Amino acid sequence: MSVQLITPPNMFGPVPYHHVSISTGTRHIHVAGQIARDADGHPVATGDLAGQFAHALRNTALGLAGAGATFADVVRLRIFVTNWTPDKYADFLDGINQVAAELALPDPLPPLSAIGVDSLFEPDVLVEVEAYAVLD
Repeated sequence: MSVQLITPPNMFGPVPYHHVSISTGTRHIHVAGQIARDADGHPVATGDLAGQFAHALRNTALGLAGAGATFADVVRLRIFVTNWTPDKYADFLDGINQVAAELALPDPLPPLSAIGVDSLFEPDVLVEVEAYAVLD
């Protein structure tokens, strides 16, 4: 495996992700920000953070698969969420849980940053997911 996920002792927790990834390999995959759109570009789960996050993760998996990778190869996720407030955390986790088995998401997840932003490029977009992976 080209990715090792760890959480060194005494790093803060509990969090649903590892704090550190160690990767070896020669192929670096960068999946552009994925949102809740179907294959025809139509919005999915309008107004539903959990539903949009789940679909954005599905689209991220499609991007990874196109490069021959899976979430097991991901070294880092970056997630942008509009108008973030702490009360949205449950919906955030629900989005992950909706697709965890379907996409074989690592548990805990690879290192991630969840970044609150005022808005994304279209008003209905609540969440965007970027992924970085490494393959041998």
